[in-house]
Amino acid sequence: MELQMNWIAVLCAAVSSLVIGFIWYHPKVMGTVWMRESGMTEEKIKGANMGLLFGMTFLFALMISLIINMLTIHQWGALGMIGGDVKQALPSYAAFMNDYGMKFRTFKHGALHGFMSGVLLALPLVGTNALYERRSAKYILIHGGYWIVCFTIMGGILCSMP
Repeated sequence: MELQMNWIAVLCAAVSSLVIGFIWYHPKVMGTVWMRESGMTEEKIKGANMGLLFGMTFLFALMISLIINMLTIHQWGALGMIGGDVKQALPSYAAFMNDYGMKFRTFKHGALHGFMSGVLLALPLVGTNALYERRSAKYILIHGGYWIVCFTIMGGILCSMP
């Protein structure tokens, strides 16, 4: 079994963050609280270049999907151990991949690693910036919660689509 990047999974994971964002930041979910905590107004939202906003959001989501892919699929570690070049690998690599190539490739397992990445990576990043910006705990929890949910779903998608 040769490990290859599943670009469809990467795209699906990136799109999932946009879908989650539309739900998470909807006024009936977290949107009203987020606007209040961040000082956002309807006027500011309407004045934005939506093409640029969503285009860059999608580009960043693709970048995040690539790293979540590496964090959730353990087999990338085996590929890294041989220097990334399957053609130069010893026969033991092929045997290992035949035995373990699909081990832990489930939505549940990817979601677990995505969740851990959200809690241990995204939340501290959001929290650190928010502290220096003098934002509230609600602000940190709203944005940190969004990224934890995103990383969880993204990890599940990426890990379950070989």
